[in-house]
Amino acid sequence: MSGAGATFVFFPEGAYGPTNNCVGIGDVLRARGHRVVFIAEDSFAGTLEAKGFEERLMRLTPPAEGDAADEDPGQFWKDFIRDTAPVFRKPTIEQLEGFIAPTFEALCDGARFAPAPLIEAEQAALTSRSLEGAPAHVAGDFLDWLAPSFARVFGDASAAEGAALAAPAPLDLRINTLKADRAKVVAALGESPKLREPPGATQYAHDGVRIPWAQGRTFPWASEQSFLKGWFEVQDEGSQLAALMSGAAPGMQVADVCAGGGGKTLALAALMENKGQIYAYDVDARRIAPLKERADRASAHNIQIRTPMRTKDALADLRDRMDVVLVDAPCTGSGTWRRNPDSKWRLRPNALAMRLKEQTEALALAAPLVRLGGRLVYVTCSVLPEENEDQVAAFLASYADFKAVGLDAGQIPGHRRHGALQMTPLLTGCDGFFVAAMERAR
Repeated sequence: MSGAGATFVFFPEGAYGPTNNCVGIGDVLRARGHRVVFIAEDSFAGTLEAKGFEERLMRLTPPAEGDAADEDPGQFWKDFIRDTAPVFRKPTIEQLEGFIAPTFEALCDGARFAPAPLIEAEQAALTSRSLEGAPAHVAGDFLDWLAPSFARVFGDASAAEGAALAAPAPLDLRINTLKADRAKVVAALGESPKLREPPGATQYAHDGVRIPWAQGRTFPWASEQSFLKGWFEVQDEGSQLAALMSGAAPGMQVADVCAGGGGKTLALAALMENKGQIYAYDVDARRIAPLKERADRASAHNIQIRTPMRTKDALADLRDRMDVVLVDAPCTGSGTWRRNPDSKWRLRPNALAMRLKEQTEALALAAPLVRLGGRLVYVTCSVLPEENEDQVAAFLASYADFKAVGLDAGQIPGHRRHGALQMTPLLTGCDGFFVAAMERAR
């Protein structure tokens, strides 16, 4: 297959970007003497015909209601395997693998602008299905420049932790206990025609439910009556656990100084049973704008929203008064890669440096608000130590009146360091949240 006359088959996703990318690769392969066949939507017929490619057109997406029936897909593939691409007469697991090595060999032929021909070790690696001996960042599917950071946190488990961050994520919901309980929401969602079965409970968050990825990825939760009534919010179990570990309780004075859209603010309101006060603030007033509507739907009445002021300190009256100050810091989001896989590959060192600066500023904003004996709780959705334990250490070195204290984490599994907890998909089954608490001792 690696010589002239090899057959390469493309069946791109039904969108112009993937199709045009395949057309570009196909041009290269055809110019080198190979046969290129496209299986594509009929909407791309003009593009493929203009390029002179062989084409087999069929609907690759479900037909709209009322559309004429297409040819039987099963029969289509049988005919194609028999008549068009004999190489597909292999076990299913090998159908695509059989194209990988020949494609690279064809592209890497040493021609002008092409990579040098593959050496024997590279050829062997392409035909092997094993990642044994691969560097951690390869086996774990993360950026090579982050390998030292992963090694600091996870050690020999770096590859396994990275791979877990690349796996599909479920849809987690937090029950709003101001209006409902878990049994009530499970029963309501169990009647949804969009779910095949009622959701199960989250493993550690006592007010959470979980919908597996296969159903959760397309579940239209925002149209459910139980959501419109304010019975639940979408919130990863790790985020729910971070709110639980904050120590917020009924009657307390609490500030959420990086409130964003208000997910953790609403969780705190439920934990506090609408007793006491929560002051929600964000340096970007646009991010916090949705909170008013969300709080009304949840019947969370103990939230005061603060926004930045031009000439005054919007939080000046809260100094030395807060029992708990939550810093849900801006971060790289490395702990949520399984929900935003493209963000992993767009992360650059300068972006990390910017997040570190913002985190330092957020901690400086929060510290003066904590009363004597009160707690500052630092949270990120990152697994990078530079954003987590390094930031806590730097804060404690700069603010001598604070000391690190342990978390009430119970049996929640994770990586424990200096009283802080790093949750991960591999150990905790949720996104990669980091939580640390510091008490104002003097």
